[in-house]
Amino acid sequence: MDATFSHIKAVFCDIDGTLLTSQHTVSPRTVAAIRTLRERGVLFGLCTGRDAHATEAMYELWGIEGLVDVMVGCGGAEVIDRAHDINELSYPLPGETIARICKHMADLPATPVCPRDGVFYVPESNACVEHLSRVDGVPYQVVDFAEFLREPQPKVMFTMAPEVMPRVIERASTFADDTVKAAALQTTQRLYEFMDPRVSKTRGLVRVAELNDMELQDICVFGDADNDTCMVADAGVGVAMANGSDATRAAADFVTASNDKDGIAIFIEEHLL
Repeated sequence: MDATFSHIKAVFCDIDGTLLTSQHTVSPRTVAAIRTLRERGVLFGLCTGRDAHATEAMYELWGIEGLVDVMVGCGGAEVIDRAHDINELSYPLPGETIARICKHMADLPATPVCPRDGVFYVPESNACVEHLSRVDGVPYQVVDFAEFLREPQPKVMFTMAPEVMPRVIERASTFADDTVKAAALQTTQRLYEFMDPRVSKTRGLVRVAELNDMELQDICVFGDADNDTCMVADAGVGVAMANGSDATRAAADFVTASNDKDGIAIFIEEHLL
């Protein structure tokens, strides 16, 4: 291991645009690097905007079953640490807040989606919902949304055709509610999400550090999209993918190769092993 990185006790990766290639696979070289990293005593985890339970169901397909020690999901709201018997959800959005958001966005061709317990809950089925379900490998269920929103939910996402995104971003910027933070997910150009303002990937990593007797500065992270910028800036070592957004690359300590060019594996091999 490069002496500069000898303090690193854990490595966390975003999923889409980072761990996964554009073909939605994890390369064999990356799997091998992660396995070797863990064999040397470094904890490995995922930190993603995806629902944690749905993500765990994908481990076998991605070839990383048995390699993930900790999962931070829903942009930092969920922490699953099996070694410590931890399964936490923090700061869910009140159902009435989600209902107000949906009303504000109602005339746009964008469908609300609430991820929970490995399922996408939606008010209707359409091509965008089916695309999201297929790409993420998560089943969806059409429900009475008014009834569904009687309970708080981890977050609400809007799925749409890529050309609709600018209109969604503009409309979301006019939603006036101090309890809500909006973050545009440019990874696929099809998702825009709202979450509690206290939720962030950094917040999830701080919780992981507490559980594992380490500091945030002991963690190396990999990310690509704007919703990764905070953790890339705040972690001990922040690494952006070459395909990452301008904001994330600017915040990073290092920029590695793209998700299609084994960027994670290259950095691990050169600096962490």
